[in-house]
Amino acid sequence: MSKEKIPYKIYLEESEMPKAWYNLRADMKNKPAPLLNPSTHKPITAEELEHVFCKELVKQELDDHTPYIPIPQDILDFYKMYRPAPLVRAYCLEEKLGTPAKIYYKFEGNNTSGSHKLNSAIAQAYYAKHQGLKGVTTETGAGQWGTALSMACSYLELDCRVYMVKVSYEQKPFRREVMRTYGASVTPSPSNQTAVGRKILQEHPGTTGSLGCAISEAVEAATSREGYRYVLGSVLNQVLLHQSIIGLETKAAMDKYGIRPDVIIGCAGGGSNLGGLISPFMGEKLRGEADYRFIAVEPASCPSLSRGVYAYDYCDTGKVCPLAKMYTLGSGFIPSANHAGGLRYHGMSSTLSQLYDDGLMEAVSVPQTDVFAAAEQFARVEGILPAPESSHAIKVAIDEAMKCKETGEEKTILFGLTGTGYFDMYAYEKFHDGKMDDYIPTDAVLAESFKSLPDVK
Repeated sequence: MSKEKIPYKIYLEESEMPKAWYNLRADMKNKPAPLLNPSTHKPITAEELEHVFCKELVKQELDDHTPYIPIPQDILDFYKMYRPAPLVRAYCLEEKLGTPAKIYYKFEGNNTSGSHKLNSAIAQAYYAKHQGLKGVTTETGAGQWGTALSMACSYLELDCRVYMVKVSYEQKPFRREVMRTYGASVTPSPSNQTAVGRKILQEHPGTTGSLGCAISEAVEAATSREGYRYVLGSVLNQVLLHQSIIGLETKAAMDKYGIRPDVIIGCAGGGSNLGGLISPFMGEKLRGEADYRFIAVEPASCPSLSRGVYAYDYCDTGKVCPLAKMYTLGSGFIPSANHAGGLRYHGMSSTLSQLYDDGLMEAVSVPQTDVFAAAEQFARVEGILPAPESSHAIKVAIDEAMKCKETGEEKTILFGLTGTGYFDMYAYEKFHDGKMDDYIPTDAVLAESFKSLPDVK
């Protein structure tokens, strides 16, 4: 199709917005390994999970067979405030690069949380409200998830308690204040508010924190309060299910104009946005209907897929959560405080880990100075200041476009622009001032971290 016939931004009509989430696991021949009880190492039951998570979310978490799950009307009505999100052709970037490649990005920054996280936050808050709960607890790294959840809880009049990774709490005060604006309480983690927080502080005095630490605290806070449950912004199957709205909209928009991506790229921390973007495309690949190349892009400072091991591991530093089989760096791994963005989790979604282990997608890790250089290049050309997380995908999308320039191939590249970077100016300042470095853990550091893996037979 000629360039002139494809609009700069492709929007779906409201009537074209998906009415059901897509459960990728239903089409997987090799299902993700089951979650295990951390005490018995036996598959965890729904009843056990319901002490931590909302009942309906537990059903979604354990469902490996239902391909489409209807989106409740109340959630659809909320989605209409900022969805469908645009699919954008990066014409200006293509021209600047001088590449024959066609570059598209799905932009998820059209809401106050500034990211894709709201897609799952409203769903999880909705199910908590319908269960009659008083509130929810959670963790947040860079702050996008905590912001999104605080918005959803404010809308549904639920109490929201957020444990924010300490280094982000200190570096991103404005993100913290947005959460408080929406009524959430925000605590730097690890903290003295929980037993597990006090234990971590005693064992690691002066620690800058990690998502694993914050998860442990949030789970303890939920399970020790009547009428509360814990919710999570990434990693879990239920979250990838909710985020499938991203990929479903993207595919519908591309199908509308007869566009077929050759390469699909997403940043990868716990896996929520990557899993959401690739879901319907990966489904086609699994069913033998089409073929695509998928690339997960990780930070070199926290490379769970590309340098981790595929094993059962604790989902949190305090070792109170279920065990998940995933590509992991070890539950005690704490990324360097110099790592500026999110993507700080020690492990990867069990669903994506299984797909990667089956050879159905690739993984690359990139240093953060290269990531910020790509972010700046994109901002100057496309007019959007991208989040550091999204900029990992931008970096590799540009790399792939330049390969097309060298070979003359006219590939179509799709990547996920998961959010904006307006609360990340501290990191941009470090980059501009030449104070940002590229910490990459040594093999020895990772080997020491792997020693904490549980002995699961």
